[in-house]
Amino acid sequence: MVNATPIRDTATVRRPQIVPRPRLAMGTRGRREGYASYWFVVPILIVFVVLYLIPLAQSVYYSFTDYNGYVSSPSFVGFKNYLSIGSDPSMLAALGFTFGYALITTLVVTLFAIPLAMVLNRRFIGRGFVRSVFFFPAVPSVAILGLVWTFILSPLGSGVINSLIGHLGIAPIPWLSDETLAQFSVILVAVWAQTGWHAILYLAYLQSLPSDIFEAAKIDGANRWQEFRMLTLPLLMPAVSVSTLLLLTNGLKVYDLPFTLTKGGPGFATRTLTQSIIENGIAQSDVGKASALSVLFLLAVGLVIVVQLVISRRLQERYS
Repeated sequence: MVNATPIRDTATVRRPQIVPRPRLAMGTRGRREGYASYWFVVPILIVFVVLYLIPLAQSVYYSFTDYNGYVSSPSFVGFKNYLSIGSDPSMLAALGFTFGYALITTLVVTLFAIPLAMVLNRRFIGRGFVRSVFFFPAVPSVAILGLVWTFILSPLGSGVINSLIGHLGIAPIPWLSDETLAQFSVILVAVWAQTGWHAILYLAYLQSLPSDIFEAAKIDGANRWQEFRMLTLPLLMPAVSVSTLLLLTNGLKVYDLPFTLTKGGPGFATRTLTQSIIENGIAQSDVGKASALSVLFLLAVGLVIVVQLVISRRLQERYS
């Protein structure tokens, strides 16, 4: 007698039931986690409002008044402070030198820092010491560097450079007393002080690049110039964007280096916008005019940064 296996009715088979999680509980937990994450933003928001938005609003308000830092109720003067900036030769000189300083230092430092980073990226004896030597100017304060270079570039015969060339029968050169030479000296010291730091920045990006693509390029017969133009430079575009942005912003707000070197002179040759804002707002007690200059300066810096970011993005898209 054959034992027949009974066929189980699938309709009667009990399947495990999955109990859905209440949506209300999941939604409540998600909201709680979202609210908790917002608390981490609150301190940053408070600092931003207290240290940036409130002073910015005060500067905009004072720029339309004759506030001198002492009166409790300044009078409204409209655009008088803004119009007076255009007729002030010291302001115009500061505007021209500041933007010229920022653009020239950005261009020259970038042109020097990228090749220097490529050299420092190679293997040679004493590479670590050489890297530290180039990075050292970024360690001391810029004001201290300015004081040291004031002694080196002194227009007197006792200056370091003039003392050296004096032994060659050359007359002392007025490095800091001639307008053109003073501007050249300030830019020269700025380039010397910043090139090493930005070279280390590019070096960090170079060391993060994959080496297999460069080895493949060498196998294909690419020379150093082709390797730099077709591989290294396109891959360094993010570093170029960061470096130029830092150089432009630091160059536009520069104060300590030109002031310690030349005090803004001779005349107004090396005067910066930051120095003009400080002197008008503190020394001359013309807070309204200094606030107007600050507002215009903020708008100009914002415009320059936007243009720089647009150009950098287009270059990245072109080389990507």
